[in-house]
Amino acid sequence: MVTFIEERPKNMAACQNLASDAKSAQKPPAPPGFLSISSKKLLQNIEINAGARVNAWVDAMRASSPTHMKSTPSIANDEGSWNLQHPSALDMFEQIIDASKGKQIVMFLDYDGTLSPIVADPDRAFMSKKMRKTVRKLAKCFPTAIVSGRCRNKVYNFVKLAELYYAGSHGMDIKGPEKHSKSNQDTELLFQPASEFLPMIDEVYKQLVETTKSTPGAKVENNKFCLSVHFRCVDEMKWSELAQKVKSVLKDYPKLRLTQGRKVLEIRPTIKWDKGKALVFLLESLGFANCADVFPVYIGDDCTDEDAFKILRDRGQGFGILVSKFPKDTNASYSLQEPDEVMNFLRRLVDWKELSIRTQSKF
Repeated sequence: MVTFIEERPKNMAACQNLASDAKSAQKPPAPPGFLSISSKKLLQNIEINAGARVNAWVDAMRASSPTHMKSTPSIANDEGSWNLQHPSALDMFEQIIDASKGKQIVMFLDYDGTLSPIVADPDRAFMSKKMRKTVRKLAKCFPTAIVSGRCRNKVYNFVKLAELYYAGSHGMDIKGPEKHSKSNQDTELLFQPASEFLPMIDEVYKQLVETTKSTPGAKVENNKFCLSVHFRCVDEMKWSELAQKVKSVLKDYPKLRLTQGRKVLEIRPTIKWDKGKALVFLLESLGFANCADVFPVYIGDDCTDEDAFKILRDRGQGFGILVSKFPKDTNASYSLQEPDEVMNFLRRLVDWKELSIRTQSKF
């Protein structure tokens, strides 16, 4: 087996050119900004080396809670407007297909909250057999990647489909399916831009486990190139205390930064890499650099997926689909409410593609 390990994309300039070439394409309307508590704004610049206050962390932690978002008066008042700006991808399926005609659809899927339900124990976030079957069929029709904050190996163990591309640790650990070359050797894509941080991540993980063990419900997850401090099962009265404990550990590690996902604090290296850049890298790896006839579709439920949504909106290619039962600030163009709706949407894509292939074969 020949393994190619890259420290940076080989043709990042080509990736930038692709974004530049797409500027002339028609872009979807800008998303509404009606949230009185914008989780996106609250999370901006929440970095340890910037000395962010614990109160700001706790505010952001509250903003990430669907319960709090649902109870915000301005959201209830503007829900109709939000639905108009981000209609159901199922209701708009025919329009989506029309926009993709003549282009290669490429699918990017988050895992937690998108392919599997959000559960109290992150180690039990299993996808259903029906969802796995659907994703397997999807991958036969379109190039498909799973993009997750989870450790790549853990996501693979959940999904168990070797034909997919996997981008774990928010895209800092990317691996593609094995391919047979002309020399009869297997080759694989392996991209890990944050390898130098591994010893530091392991060191901080041990400290966080020790420091947070006195907080009931807190769980620290080692996702190889990043760490997750889950507070879904922590009493809200203890959130400030937990944030302070995380700060006490990270104050000595200026090369790590704090971001936030859905009921989880994320500790990541300070490199400029996220799910959006992972999406661009994967498109290039798939041979779609400087390609105008590609149609990327990214489906995710978390604020960490916004980097990918924004890339697609800025490029004017494809679109993002936010999975959420409640309105949120988002760069996505469409919405779905839960993993079951995601599965229905993916099934319709598969059915449409299979019908297209059968129709073409008759001529």
